[in-house]
Amino acid sequence: MADETTLATLAAITVTASFPFYIYGAWIMIDAETVSWDVLVYHLKIIFPGLVLNTVPVVTWMLPRLFQQLNGLSALHAILGLQAYAMLVFALTGIVRIFQAKWRANLYRDPDQTVSLDDLHENMGAWRGRLRVGVFGYVVFWILAWLLGIYRYLSGYVLG
Repeated sequence: MADETTLATLAAITVTASFPFYIYGAWIMIDAETVSWDVLVYHLKIIFPGLVLNTVPVVTWMLPRLFQQLNGLSALHAILGLQAYAMLVFALTGIVRIFQAKWRANLYRDPDQTVSLDDLHENMGAWRGRLRVGVFGYVVFWILAWLLGIYRYLSGYVLG
């Protein structure tokens, strides 16, 4: 089995490597004039590897070790990370409803319709708000957890 420093380094590298996937995935959605089915699938193909790169080290290495090293910084790191995932779940509550409404209106297969998204359902504005707040919250809490994780990695494995 690899030593603790090697595993910590691999975890730091893979979690850090997830960020460009998130940024590029966001750019795809921001840059798209119309979100067609192809744009949505391409976006998901980009962000899914980022989620895997982030989640695998969390589940396989960080969570099992949490109670062995529980102190103020590790607890804060865990809380920030859990809050990031909570915000992602919150965003998904909006994404799923938006997806359902757009699917029923055939806006993924025929995106050239001149219908406003807000006209598809009376709650569309709230769902889009959930999506925005959830994604923004995920990114903010992810960055805070990442910064604290890098600090803990540097102080515990590189400088410590």
